[in-house]
Amino acid sequence: MEIMTKTKAGYKPTKLGLIPEDWGALKFGDIVSLSQYGLSIPSNEDGTIPMFKMNNFLNGKMNPDKVDLVSINENDLLTYQLQIGDLLFNRTNSYDLVGKTGIFDLDGTYTFASYLVRFRIRKDAANPEFVNYFFNSSRTQTKLKALATVGVSQCNINPTNLKKWLVVPTPPLPEQKAIAACLGTWDKAIDTLSQLIAQKEQRKKGLMEQLLTGKKRLPGFSGEWREVEYGKVLKEVKRPVDWNDDELYDLISVKRRSGGLFHRESLNGSQILTKNLRTAKAGDFLISKMQIVHGASGLTTEAFDGMKISGSYIAAVAKDPNKLNVEFLDWISKLPKFYHQTYRSSYGVHIEKMTFDFKLFLKEKMQLPPLEEQQAIVMVLKASEAEITLLKQKMNQLKQQKKGLMQQLLTGKKRLV
Repeated sequence: MEIMTKTKAGYKPTKLGLIPEDWGALKFGDIVSLSQYGLSIPSNEDGTIPMFKMNNFLNGKMNPDKVDLVSINENDLLTYQLQIGDLLFNRTNSYDLVGKTGIFDLDGTYTFASYLVRFRIRKDAANPEFVNYFFNSSRTQTKLKALATVGVSQCNINPTNLKKWLVVPTPPLPEQKAIAACLGTWDKAIDTLSQLIAQKEQRKKGLMEQLLTGKKRLPGFSGEWREVEYGKVLKEVKRPVDWNDDELYDLISVKRRSGGLFHRESLNGSQILTKNLRTAKAGDFLISKMQIVHGASGLTTEAFDGMKISGSYIAAVAKDPNKLNVEFLDWISKLPKFYHQTYRSSYGVHIEKMTFDFKLFLKEKMQLPPLEEQQAIVMVLKASEAEITLLKQKMNQLKQQKKGLMQQLLTGKKRLV
């Protein structure tokens, strides 16, 4: 534990570092009145009692969506029923999730699974919501990771050791409640924004399905769409690199699930074993021959212009830019139908090892509106995507601001009057 020796007016040194003089610093076990492992019972389609599991933790709260149902007798239910304010601790999970906690604050009858631990906080010593925020702070999470025993696929934290080892700051109870209420206000703002983003994402998905298939037409457009083979409007381009072992090459790849391009790494030519690179240009539609069945395709934007792709990628462009807007094709590639077409155009015995046959794919067909309508559809969908991107940026800002506020409030550097 880090022990601060330097002091300043109004603060005292503790195992937590400098904290206000009127704060306490107690072992976690000293503020816990009950520690209990959950139930080890399987879910049951005839069950009636919802049981929280590891995947029901969401931002320090218990998320009731998609909880499993179990059958449980009355005696066990009396023993394992959650109460408002119970702190559920994720004692075994992946490295990222082990040590996370969730506060139970729901109406209704719920229980919890065996790999969770229920801690009941002594209300005369600490506010449960304050303790929950303390557990989920970045500083505490770092300490908890150090306590975890790393297994093959799971990490484990011994609750008994946790109670002896973890030191919790204990401001006066009114201040604990005020801190929890302040951070709760930020959580509500984040939750509201998260719901708005989800609504916008769903709206964009609906727009894509309607506009890209012609089920919904934009004002001013009418007439039939043409059904064309991809091979009639699309062609492969190859721009081999003139190799230089001393040149630094910026390498790009494409994410699965239509996640777009990313800069993978930059290497000198001498560091690259397979010397088969090609240059990608803005406007190229890239297809990963090994990952396309998982949605690994995307448009090369200006940010990636001139970067290099390996020979395992296909770069395609419009045969006639007056007939096909490649940005329209990029949006088409996000639809389930396109995923299915690329799957049909691939071969292999296992989905993780399938290889794409571009020539076979070029025989597949797409519905193509006139160029002007393609461009209009692209503009609408890009506007929808830009709105979501701005909201996500705002979400990240809120989360960072909350993180900074937690650090200030939970250490007493910032006091609430």
